[in-house]
Amino acid sequence: MLAAQADGSSITTIEGVGGQGGELSDVQEAFCASHALQCGFCTPGMVLAVQALVDGVGNPDEDDIEEAIGGNICRCTGYVQIREAARLAIERAQKSRANELESAL
Repeated sequence: MLAAQADGSSITTIEGVGGQGGELSDVQEAFCASHALQCGFCTPGMVLAVQALVDGVGNPDEDDIEEAIGGNICRCTGYVQIREAARLAIERAQKSRANELESAL
């Protein structure tokens, strides 16, 4: 996408994913916990792709994970830890949603 095509759109960068105090997001925490960080070249794109997946798909499955990360190339991890991080982020998001729902009742 050309920058001009994003005119009027909201864009989130890797710096905008975490909390205002500099704390990591649940997805970023999942990447750390799963050791899905190697050289760091693909990390921002992978984190943003998984964040979009967590935010946009109610109950993502393995195919959804593959689709989400498919546009990013990682030359270090072999994607194993990245997939683990995505699964962990999804699991945490689902628990968080369930807790929010329970609190609302």
